[in-house]
Amino acid sequence: MSRRVTPFGLAVVACLILAGWALWSGGILDGAIARQVRSSSVYAAPGIELDRPAAQRVIGNRRLVVIMLAPGTDDLRQGCDAARQAAKGTLVLVLSRQDDEYDTYGCALLPGVADENFGKAAVAETTIGSGIDGFADRPLEALKVVAVNYDGLVKAGVVPDGARTISPSLPRYLIAAAAIAAVLLGAAALYLAGRRAGRLAVAEGERRAAAVDAGNATSAAAAVLAQQIVDLDGRSPRGRQKTFDKQYRRLAGDYADLLGELTDGTDPAALDRRIEALSKRCRELAARTA
Repeated sequence: MSRRVTPFGLAVVACLILAGWALWSGGILDGAIARQVRSSSVYAAPGIELDRPAAQRVIGNRRLVVIMLAPGTDDLRQGCDAARQAAKGTLVLVLSRQDDEYDTYGCALLPGVADENFGKAAVAETTIGSGIDGFADRPLEALKVVAVNYDGLVKAGVVPDGARTISPSLPRYLIAAAAIAAVLLGAAALYLAGRRAGRLAVAEGERRAAAVDAGNATSAAAAVLAQQIVDLDGRSPRGRQKTFDKQYRRLAGDYADLLGELTDGTDPAALDRRIEALSKRCRELAARTA
């Protein structure tokens, strides 16, 4: 048995995909590093004394992200891996103080790194952290040296010029919220419409059942009337025979007309009134017989 795909179902799937994309690209699964560098150019691990606003001003709008991990961190690649999606399109430098110098690791997340710019990316990664070991105890001064190194790479054509564009996460979250709300509201509307349709169907079924019951009751009353008319046949009236016969024939004719209306689907209430009137005439004629 195949299931037909409805337009509402396709809309639900599209909204869910849109919501998933918006949440993922907005950073719903980001760690601490990614959340920071998504909207900032500097990340400093807890415990590192760094004036973050001043550091942000030093980096400015360069396509540069500096991640300062806790002193003694061995695997600096984790900083690049954590910021790979959030810092896409930038040159990332990961720092960790080791005694009186810095351990550095650079990763170029710039466009075209995997093909024609591979060599330039390698140069940028190895050069961006040059000359900062003398400022191990002054991280803000180290950032100034990194900014100078970056500008030199831009002038040499190693790193593409241009400002970093930061896309705030809030609009993406709003898109996700709107998509999820559309799914929920659509499902609620479908549920309410289904319930209303169900109530209407039940009401229609009850109305039809009531109509059938009323029709059966009318048919039964008509059958009783027919028996009353049959019982009148052959009786002798107390009075003029011709008058009785004329009224009997008229009664039988009216009953024949009634049978036609029974098959035509006339309103049962109107038929009941007709049957009651004919039954009264039957009783009046019966009262005149011996």
